[in-house]
Amino acid sequence: MVDFQSKSRYGWEDFLEIMRLLREPGGCPWDVEQTHASIRRNFLEETYEALDAIDRDDAADMREELGDVLMQVAFHTQIETERGHFNMNDVIDGVAQKLVYRHPHVFGTVKVENSREVLVNWEALKRKEKSQSTTADAIESVPHTLPALWRAEKISGKTAKAGFDWASALSAMKKLEEEVRELRAALESGAAADGPHGVREELGDLLFITAKVAQMSGVDPEDALHRACDRFDGRFRRVEAMADKPLSGYTEAELVELWKSAKKEES
Repeated sequence: MVDFQSKSRYGWEDFLEIMRLLREPGGCPWDVEQTHASIRRNFLEETYEALDAIDRDDAADMREELGDVLMQVAFHTQIETERGHFNMNDVIDGVAQKLVYRHPHVFGTVKVENSREVLVNWEALKRKEKSQSTTADAIESVPHTLPALWRAEKISGKTAKAGFDWASALSAMKKLEEEVRELRAALESGAAADGPHGVREELGDLLFITAKVAQMSGVDPEDALHRACDRFDGRFRRVEAMADKPLSGYTEAELVELWKSAKKEES
């Protein structure tokens, strides 16, 4: 057992002390064994659970899930504290320094007229801070671990700011239609899916330009796809409810008609 005094309410320092004790000899065997890599997925899961609570506007769940995200931050920081690289004070100082630096219109003498100018300044300061001299540098800095549609949208946004863009989302649609034709050709060719101009490559191009159309339209492609998944879920439930035999027993044309009926019922 570790030397610890239970309280009816804990504060910031108590929280950090709990994380430290969990990792110490005599603490929790599981916590002691963990590394950045072993708890990486936990960080992602806790973040998505927090986002789900935010989407539902559930204050009680938000409080709990944000706490779980904070625990992940503290866990990774504790590992680095043990290595002698940095501690939580360094993490807090770093983000505070960044906030002050990137808000010269609040903490300095820069004048802005609106939030658009704030974002323009933010991007310029970020590139200077990270020594990004070209747009290609800024693109490379977009985390490769982001969901692919989100990464594509962010890359498209950065190239657009450099002037590399279509005149409108409708103009970009012509490229999307071209990519659909190329994907069809790849499917019809029967070539290896992972070969040059194969299905994987052409499908990737199609998804990228789809994300570009979303970016130009002011739509979050991740949100759009999630909403499509929800609609599909609801419609498929209605299809199953309407079916009078296993779906595998229907022809493709019959399934299409069932789907149309489910969609009509929805509207």
